[in-house]
Amino acid sequence: MNKITGKVWNFGDNIDTDLIIAARYLNSSDPHHLAQFVMEDADPQFAKKVQPGDIIVAGENFGCGSSREHAPIALKAAGVAAVIAPSFARIFYRNAFNMGLPIFELGDAKEIKEGELVSVDLDGGTIENIDTNKTYNFTPIPPFMQELLADGGLMNFAKKEANGKL
Repeated sequence: MNKITGKVWNFGDNIDTDLIIAARYLNSSDPHHLAQFVMEDADPQFAKKVQPGDIIVAGENFGCGSSREHAPIALKAAGVAAVIAPSFARIFYRNAFNMGLPIFELGDAKEIKEGELVSVDLDGGTIENIDTNKTYNFTPIPPFMQELLADGGLMNFAKKEANGKL
């Protein structure tokens, strides 16, 4: 998983976990069920419009609010390949990696507009806006966290590690 390329969906600052997946849907932890309602209170049509491989570009403090793991699960199940934002709430940051959802901190994220195509090079630490031909640098994800993403999250990583030691 060295590159992620997808169409951009924009959201603003302080997108909290209740906007990502509203509490009224937390009676289920089924990823496919959650995906039907992802971002519903921010954009009621988002779950119908998003395509596998699309990328969310948001403002500051993405994923603030509660510590629910349902938020990155719902995004990933809906087909969101990555989230790019200037900053993330710390608990969301960790939950995203634990669930296998790549996220990237980029201060200039607001320059990337909805509908544009971007390509994220995980190894090189770059995000290329293919439409504008502009390249942005981010701090590359540490190898261990890249391994979590490659395995699809912490649980799959732990299973792989346990199977390797049996």
